[in-house]
Amino acid sequence: MTSSTTPTHKDRVLIFDTTLRDGEQCPGATMTLDEKLAVAELLDTMGVDIIEAGFPIASNGDFEAVAEIARRAKRATIAGLARAIPADIARAGEAVRHARRGRIHTFVSTSPIHLAHQMRKTQDEVIEIILKTVSQARDLVEDVEWSAMDATRTPIDYLCRCVEAAIRSGATTINLPDTVGYATPDEYRAIFRSVRERVPNADQAVFSVHCHNDLGLAIANSLAGVEGGARQVECTINGIGERAGNAALEEIVMAIRTRGDVMPYETGIETTMLTRASKLVSHATNFPVQYNKAIVGRNAFAHESGIHQDGMLKHTETYEIMTPASVGVSKTSLVMGKHSGRAAFRSKLEELGITLSDNRMQDAFERFKALADRKKHVYDEDIEALVDENLATAHDRIRLVSLSVIAGTHGPQRATMKLAIDGRVVTEEAEGNGPVDAVFNAIQALVPHVADLELYKVDAVTEGTDAQAEVSVRLKSGERSVTARGADPDTLVASARAYLSALNKLSASAVRLHAQSPATVS
Repeated sequence: MTSSTTPTHKDRVLIFDTTLRDGEQCPGATMTLDEKLAVAELLDTMGVDIIEAGFPIASNGDFEAVAEIARRAKRATIAGLARAIPADIARAGEAVRHARRGRIHTFVSTSPIHLAHQMRKTQDEVIEIILKTVSQARDLVEDVEWSAMDATRTPIDYLCRCVEAAIRSGATTINLPDTVGYATPDEYRAIFRSVRERVPNADQAVFSVHCHNDLGLAIANSLAGVEGGARQVECTINGIGERAGNAALEEIVMAIRTRGDVMPYETGIETTMLTRASKLVSHATNFPVQYNKAIVGRNAFAHESGIHQDGMLKHTETYEIMTPASVGVSKTSLVMGKHSGRAAFRSKLEELGITLSDNRMQDAFERFKALADRKKHVYDEDIEALVDENLATAHDRIRLVSLSVIAGTHGPQRATMKLAIDGRVVTEEAEGNGPVDAVFNAIQALVPHVADLELYKVDAVTEGTDAQAEVSVRLKSGERSVTARGADPDTLVASARAYLSALNKLSASAVRLHAQSPATVS
């Protein structure tokens, strides 16, 4: 980047996590209140500076989540998102008023294409909106963030006018987001340098980056923005978010930490909690983390190539630029099997960063023993999969009791299924065009519904012919889309569990206005 020598002074870069707002806008990633509270607590503990807890005007559920997170936060600033509409701003102010440090984050479009086709306002009219709404927000809280939606496609002269107006009205943080993932690093860096040089009151605000990954440049653009003078990075755990997602928090943090020789910055994040945070968000959203995902992917510290293995045996730094322990990954792998006892299982859970109540611990252990009887080796990924499913189905009203399937070259394929629905056991037999179709037809007969199957995906949790299958299912009912997973050595059982888990999610929560309207900031 800018220097090849080790810096003697490091600027602090604030980490603004929007997993609970922009991340939850990812189709199918909606979280329950309890899941949001758990994620927020971990973000607060690991040192996130600002947690954007939601979009309070979107629904009563979003308002309650932001308000409760605001009450519970111990260290982080809690932000609520608001469009440049008086009612939105008032609602956000009410939601964050109990926080030790509350922030209203308000936004308005500034690019010509947004003004012409979405806002249908003139440039001068938008300036007036900025002046009024930022002033309103500042009357409610001392900490106000203003965002220029689609900043990277906004003429620089007009962008400077908008920023100057926002700061003059009381904005303490200025966000220039790459809303559609259009910018390149050089362009994005130049935008920040130009705005900070040309706006007379720029020194009165902290500048922020918010990058989407449509061209795979979110991390590079975010770091370029920091080079350009931004000192706040907006990001999400696992990079989840609209379309191709946001800049991933774990990648930003570890890039800064690992390449301190060329990036003279630091964050307040406890990096050993990154893997734990990744798993928690993956579980809460039912969005699996790709195996080769940087920092927190299953293969991030795995080596199969003989050359790589030889190098690792001689010196770990030959092929690892950071230690697994630095991101919360254990260096060793304890092989678990059918002879392992409860103490060993509990120790393995602790090693994986998993904490369970006594009852859930017992349920998970029983499922582990059943799995160990069917598999020669039980790997860490197997344990994580069965614990994730145990947690996900703990309060399900529809549960799989038993399943048998007749399949083969001579059809039709037939599935016999027994479910417990609100404690009542019911049985059904159904035929289908293949065993999976028969299983899903049996579910349809037992639990009549109108949801459409948008995704059916099967992955092996580990290697080998006895590997657990992890099935992902996405169902859509009306405007609501949910994703769920199921795991079992039997692919058909895993398929049934995933489908039923998705149905449970659909039945457990009502359709609500979501922060995915055309007026959403990103």
